[in-house]
Amino acid sequence: MKPLDPRLLRFAGAARTVFALGALLGVVRTVAIIAWSWFLAQAIAAVAIPVFEGLWDAAGAGRVAEGVYAQSSLPWLAAGALAAAIVRALSTWGMDVVAARGAVKVKTQLRAAALDALDGRSPEATSAVSDAKLATVLGRGLDALDGYFSGYVPQFILAVVATPILVATVLFSDLLSGVTVLIVFPVIPLFMVLIGLATQSVQGKQWDQLQRLSASFLDVVEGLPTLKIFRREERQAARITAETEEYRSRTMKVLRVTFLSGFVLDLAGTFSIALVAVTVGTRLVAGEFPLALGLFVLLVLPEVFVPIRQVGAAFHDSTEGLAASADVFALIEGEGERHQGQGETDAAATRVATVAGGGLAVDGVEIARGDRIVAGPLSFDVAPGEFVALAGPSGAGKTSLLAAVLGFLQPAAGRISVGGEVSWAGQQPGLVQGSILDNVALGSADPDPALARGALDRLGLAGLPLDRELGALGSGLSGGQAQRVSLARALYRAAALDAGVLLLDEPSSALDAGSERLVIEAARAEAAAGRAVLVVSHRPALLDAADRIVTVARPEGALPPGEAPAVRAAKTESEAQL
Repeated sequence: MKPLDPRLLRFAGAARTVFALGALLGVVRTVAIIAWSWFLAQAIAAVAIPVFEGLWDAAGAGRVAEGVYAQSSLPWLAAGALAAAIVRALSTWGMDVVAARGAVKVKTQLRAAALDALDGRSPEATSAVSDAKLATVLGRGLDALDGYFSGYVPQFILAVVATPILVATVLFSDLLSGVTVLIVFPVIPLFMVLIGLATQSVQGKQWDQLQRLSASFLDVVEGLPTLKIFRREERQAARITAETEEYRSRTMKVLRVTFLSGFVLDLAGTFSIALVAVTVGTRLVAGEFPLALGLFVLLVLPEVFVPIRQVGAAFHDSTEGLAASADVFALIEGEGERHQGQGETDAAATRVATVAGGGLAVDGVEIARGDRIVAGPLSFDVAPGEFVALAGPSGAGKTSLLAAVLGFLQPAAGRISVGGEVSWAGQQPGLVQGSILDNVALGSADPDPALARGALDRLGLAGLPLDRELGALGSGLSGGQAQRVSLARALYRAAALDAGVLLLDEPSSALDAGSERLVIEAARAEAAAGRAVLVVSHRPALLDAADRIVTVARPEGALPPGEAPAVRAAKTESEAQL
């Protein structure tokens, strides 16, 4: 966990603005602090020296009264101190405003970059990332950057900009005090590093636990009907309770470390200031040091340690945002996905090629996920005008093969040849908020209402108006209607682009027999129009209607697709009891 990740500056241009303006305002604030300390020290000395003049003469004041202004100078000294205090306050306020506004812009830019990266990547590339994790990272996680920018960034800027200027000022004013500061100053960063390591550990565990809690809750919600069937809903409620209690416990550990670190940093800073103050006071008593200069050093001295102490304390408020931003950067950069060497990538790219003449050819193709072969080797072809069904047990890799044809996955071996454009409908409808026309013509810059109407009518949706508005994720339709709208989208795309290949994955899984007949008729019509039609299905009616059936066997060692962990555990336990 880095205090400042360079990727933040690369992916969020607003962050660069925050640091640039913050550094400028930090310099102004530092100069104002030095000016305020000088004016105030001179004003106090101008008042104190005449009052205690008799005491100085009797004790042999030495250099105590050296460089003191006359009392007549008090008005302009006070005015200078007041002006410097105002500039300091305004620059501090400006840094806070820049940081707060920058946080909003940075979060917006990072969210947009992450969503653009996810949108531009194939669905298979991010299939291993749960929806709960994405929602947590892009929602609560990025919102935690408010603490990073409002609390940590201003102090970090001051620690980098102000501290060297203030240390140089003390060195220039009094060499002994400056050397003492240089000796004791590294103690605080040392404590910060040690405490930061402890904070990173407990904060990382808390962030991981929050993601597990989110995933567990989503897992239970998705599998609630099945859990009710097996009467395991109460056990899952207990599981959520345990996860919540674990998150509470880890949060308390983070707070304990935060309070302890604040105490340690304040203690180290106080001792460091006291050490320098004692040396200055001793020399003042001995008459070896001017009073005005001593006061100036003592006023500047706390400001030397304030940024480094506060940056350590503010770091704890920012750790959650930093942990979340690391996950966002991973999403943007595609970390965690299957990486290949350049030579292997080039070789894999040649395994999926567009050829002239139409149709689809699969030659010795193997599909791998990680180190495991999930499909193949497969060899078959679908000629233009042919309707072929792809059958086989769950987990045999049928959907993975379609993903490879679409370019979502790169085959581990073999070659796929595709003739022309490809139109496709997956297992999930994938509807979006908007009108029926928007969903059918999704991706089209100039939707064709007549073409969309014809595609819907072919699938028995003549009564569904094109201007009907759907809610989030296409809500407002039954499962069968949503699936047919998705199939209408594939038919629309096939006609609009004159696609050479039509791929349908379980197109009738949520349909009754009558609607399934319409799907079969539509598939036959597309084949009659000269397209190569490949349909994945377990339904007997679709298999019987195909011109040819290609059977896919499950590779050795491959497992069937699993349910959510809570559902799988409930089924396993129920089967054991039976």
